[in-house]
Amino acid sequence: MAKVEQVLSLEPQHELKFRGPFTDVVTTNLKLGNPTDRNVCFKVKTTAPRRYCVRPNSGIIDAGASINVSGRRWTSDEEDSA
Repeated sequence: MAKVEQVLSLEPQHELKFRGPFTDVVTTNLKLGNPTDRNVCFKVKTTAPRRYCVRPNSGIIDAGASINVSGRRWTSDEEDSA
């Protein structure tokens, strides 16, 4: 079986933490890195689109480059009106 190449590095690796209070919009960041010698495309999806927004949610990362993705958690009031 062929070895699977790691095409994206994530920082933090396992989870994003949103720190309250959740009466205000809370933002956290994710760094996506491309350790390969080719361009890599990405897409970030959420299972709770009424609570979270990710920007940019898709794009292309150049070979050897990285980008920052911003995750935003809506306030409770914004959730209710969505």
